[in-house]
Amino acid sequence: MCYDNQRTTDLILKNENSGEFSLKKKELTFIIGIVVFALILWAGMYFIRRGHYGTVRITVNGEEYGTYSLAKDQVIRINDTNVCEIKNGEIHMTEANCPDHLCMKQKAVDSTGGTIVCLPNKVVIEGEKGAASEDDSPEFDTVV
Repeated sequence: MCYDNQRTTDLILKNENSGEFSLKKKELTFIIGIVVFALILWAGMYFIRRGHYGTVRITVNGEEYGTYSLAKDQVIRINDTNVCEIKNGEIHMTEANCPDHLCMKQKAVDSTGGTIVCLPNKVVIEGEKGAASEDDSPEFDTVV
């Protein structure tokens, strides 16, 4: 009888090499608690940073073409050679007349930084933090 009660409070996991081992109910609850806590922290940081849009700076042939806010969804045409799109706080290259189209395959840039480069057309897109994200978002410089 005692064995049956013990069996109901343990989670039995099979291991091919060493037979069986068990996690007690308290251990399982502790592990689930840590996972839930980590998810809450991650979601909290996501929602804190959400809404803090920075800017992107576009340069063509080394000269500044323009600075655009990531808060407003828009399509930007760059000298009839490239087209980039700002959507959901990110910018990515949607069209280019260069032969390899590597700039279109690069990762989208947001306020955390990053760069999109189109070498044949000498177009550079750089993500920059906006004033709101520098002042309002928490920055961690040490992990204890």
